[in-house]
Amino acid sequence: MLYRPEPITFENEELPETILKYMDWIGEQVHERWAANRIRDGWEYGPEYDGKNRKHPCLIPYAQLPESEKEYDKSTAKHTIQLLLSAGFQIIPPEDQ
Repeated sequence: MLYRPEPITFENEELPETILKYMDWIGEQVHERWAANRIRDGWEYGPEYDGKNRKHPCLIPYAQLPESEKEYDKSTAKHTIQLLLSAGFQIIPPEDQ
């Protein structure tokens, strides 16, 4: 069986500015959750990826990640938010916005 993923795409849809200004923070939280799960599962930092010995070079603070990894985390967050908005959910900014 040949699997052909067909995710919903939002290539031409931008998020509202009230959400975009939080993307670094949201991306950081995506990384923190991923890292916490990996560490919980016995993974440790290693300079190179080694699945057999559970070593990963991205088990470092978000601020120390290469930009490509930060963009991956932000992209994951952005797609999730876009998916929720397309399903009719509303994100209401805090009152001080």
